[in-house]
Amino acid sequence: MTTQAAANCGPALDFELRRLAGDDTVRLCDAYQGKVVLMVNTASKCGFTSQYEGLEALYAKYKERGLVVLGFPSNDFANQEPGSEEQIQKFCRLTYSVEFPMFEKLHVKKGKASPLYQYLATQTGVYPKWNFYKYLIDREGKVVDHFSSITSPTSKTLVRAIEKLL
Repeated sequence: MTTQAAANCGPALDFELRRLAGDDTVRLCDAYQGKVVLMVNTASKCGFTSQYEGLEALYAKYKERGLVVLGFPSNDFANQEPGSEEQIQKFCRLTYSVEFPMFEKLHVKKGKASPLYQYLATQTGVYPKWNFYKYLIDREGKVVDHFSSITSPTSKTLVRAIEKLL
């Protein structure tokens, strides 16, 4: 990689993660630099699991304008994502027709968070308190906002924040 490419990497995207149920690793910068990114910690057995539908709708509506939704399954809250990555992938595709990129299962809670979630928390002062916590990253790769689990993906507040960045 050139120094120029490294210099253009937004800090919130300067991470390498494995695709869900896959072997290939993705450098988030290489794949998503220049896009508006919504990062979400997900779970298949949560009261908020139906948010997958809204997240997929957001992705479908705005992806041509530069939005990407990235899902990060986590079993950190009440054992609500106990399955294997293969089971998670199958559930997301079959139940909610999820097409947005999903990555390896991560820890997101304070004290054991993955480097990505440690970074997101240092930028916002907030670790996820539950599943489906959302972090919004601008086209320069900077964390610009965060939204609690109770904020629906289709809420006016979140949609306005995304549209402002597109």
